[in-house]
Amino acid sequence: QVRLVESGGGLAQAGGSLRLSCAASGVIFSIDAMGWYRQAPGKQRELVAMVTNGDSTNYADSVKGRFTISRDGAKNTVNLQMNSLKPEDTAVYYCKADGVRGITTVRDYWGQGTQVTVSS
Repeated sequence: QVRLVESGGGLAQAGGSLRLSCAASGVIFSIDAMGWYRQAPGKQRELVAMVTNGDSTNYADSVKGRFTISRDGAKNTVNLQMNSLKPEDTAVYYCKADGVRGITTVRDYWGQGTQVTVSS
């Protein structure tokens, strides 16, 4: 069974940095794209950043210039470098892998989420 394992969440001060990582494990032949979503209390889940297997990237306007997404296709991992953090970045961050091709199926997977808290 394919699973996404997230790491790097935690507590940071405003202006500080955190680096999130996510690794997909299992029998995987290819992944179309990987990225990060976040959800703050009382708000809808939103796309933060994504990267395709061709290294095309997309960012939410609120994080452009501060966050950088990257991938390692050989390891089926995706990273999110978060700089100049703001209290409004506080949320649960979820890793997502789109178009994961296994032996008999292709589908999307979600990580269980990791808390990021930014204090003022």
